Amino acid sequence: MEAKIILLVEDNPDDEALTVRALRKNKVLNQIVVAHDGVEAWEYLSGEGAYAGRDITSVPQVVLLDLKLPKLDGLALLHRVRADVRTKRIPVVILTSSNEEEDRINGYDLGANSYVRKPVDYDQFVQAAGQLGLYWLVLNECPPPAK
Repeated sequence: MEAKIILLVEDNPDDEALTVRALRKNKVLNQIVVAHDGVEAWEYLSGEGAYAGRDITSVPQVVLLDLKLPKLDGLALLHRVRADVRTKRIPVVILTSSNEEEDRINGYDLGANSYVRKPVDYDQFVQAAGQLGLYWLVLNECPPPAK
């Protein structure tokens, strides 16, 4: 059985640590690959740049995507993911502090599978991370990779 990888796209080191800690606290032991900007995330998904030669048939079970990213923002990355036949079916959960209606609308219009606002309270964040892990890694059945 292939390991279910989580791709966390997060540029804030504190939010990265908090997300990883919250997932681990909920017994989510899956491999977490962290990309610190949209370009790095795309290179991971497409097997380019620093990830040249990576087996791109091994796709993440879910991408947890922040919106406010350097180099290539979250919405632009989501657009790129959905436009590429190799990555278009990967579940993408926008995980952001933004409560802007326009961000939610644009995210869903671009093909986000879910939009989750990061709770400010640590305990709420841990609970939300547990629910995300349970749903996307255990309950959800992903489509086969696109060919």
